[in-house]
Amino acid sequence: MSSHSLTRPATREELFDFLAAHNIAYETHHHAPIFTVEEGADIKAAMPGGHSKNLFLKDKAGQVFLICALSSTQIRLNALHKVIGSKRLSFGSEALLLETLGVTPGSVTLFALLNDKEGRVQLILDAALVRHDIVNFHPLLNDATTAISSKDMIRFAKASGHEPRLIDFNQI
Repeated sequence: MSSHSLTRPATREELFDFLAAHNIAYETHHHAPIFTVEEGADIKAAMPGGHSKNLFLKDKAGQVFLICALSSTQIRLNALHKVIGSKRLSFGSEALLLETLGVTPGSVTLFALLNDKEGRVQLILDAALVRHDIVNFHPLLNDATTAISSKDMIRFAKASGHEPRLIDFNQI
């Protein structure tokens, strides 16, 4: 059964089944819930790879974006809209986040694209994150971190129906 046919958000088990079905190797570390990049500093220090921060944004025209960036990347929202060709950007509401990606604030993650059955969310990847061999994201909830290769990050995005757009945030 495909998780895309479900009307409720995918579970962590369904995410892991999706990864396995697409031959995406992963390793998951369980930990206390993390709500900010700063809170997870000690956990990240013990895990190799690029650690992500994920922003759920919308513009005034109703376009929705998921930005997956290296945790240390500075993102200038006031300039980003010009680069991606959108109207001015703001953070999406909790209701819109739950409706489109099936997660709550603090658990925004690349893996939530699995829940975007209508393809409403445009994925933007940070070039600095892609340069890491290993990248880390929450597996739908913020009480664990799952590591995959950056090549598999792109494979996952495409398999979930999302063509990633690569942006070098240092150039903005």
